[in-house]
Formats: sequence, C-alpha cells, structure tokens
Amino acid sequence: MASSTSPSTTDRTRPLRVWLGVDATTCAVPGILVVAGAPLVAPVLGYPAAFLVPVGCVLIACGVLFGLLASGRGLTTKAVRGVIGFNALWVVASVALVVSGAFGPTTVGVVVMIAQAVGVAGIAACQAMTLRTATPSLAS
Repeated sequence: MASSTSPSTTDRTRPLRVWLGVDATTCAVPGILVVAGAPLVAPVLGYPAAFLVPVGCVLIACGVLFGLLASGRGLTTKAVRGVIGFNALWVVASVALVVSGAFGPTTVGVVVMIAQAVGVAGIAACQAMTLRTATPSLAS
C-alpha cells in the first residue's frame, strides 16, 4: 500500500509531529488522572472536583485530537496554528486563574498551575518553531 506522503514530506514534518505527540501525551495522561482522581487531588490543589473534572475532560479530548494530528491525519498549517493558539490561551487562562485567586488554591495548586503553564508555553514554542520547517510540506 502506497503512502500519501513522500519521504521528504514525512521527514520535514517529523519534528512537528513529535511535538504534537508530546502535547497529546501531556494532555491525555494528566486529564485521565485528574478525572479519575479528582476527589483525592482537589484538596491538595485547592481546586474543587467540580472544576477539575471538566478540565480533565477537555485535556483528554485535546490529547485525542493532538494525537491524531501527530499521526499525520488532518495535519495542516491551519490545524497546527489552532493547536498553538489553544495552548497560548491555556497558558493565559492558567496564569489568570492563579492571579485571580479563584477557588483559593493551595501553595501546591499554585505551583502546579504555574509549572504546567510554563510547560505548555514551551511545547507551544517548540511547535511554532517546527511548524516553520514543516510548512512547505503541509496543506494550508
């Protein structure tokens, strides 16, 4: 069975697909853990389970979507820009949540929230850098 992408296209998109895979994993795994362990995690972080469970569900959905893109399915410049934009909004929302003091997070909750925001910003930056290399190989 012939592949629809040439080896040079696959080579140019590989770094981008790796970063999308990292993003998929770092969304899905914490999402599953938060949904499954919300009653245990909520008091440690200071965010209510009623907030954590929907956030975990969003993370799981993003993990699935980003994983599909990492596999090459639907991988377009527009889709990757959407992922990068979503990640940027996630970072801003995370920092805003901490700054607002909403829910009264614990110190651990603040540290976790800022650490994941820094991680997401780093992943988005890597996606943006590798998108430049991959763009000639991708559909708009």
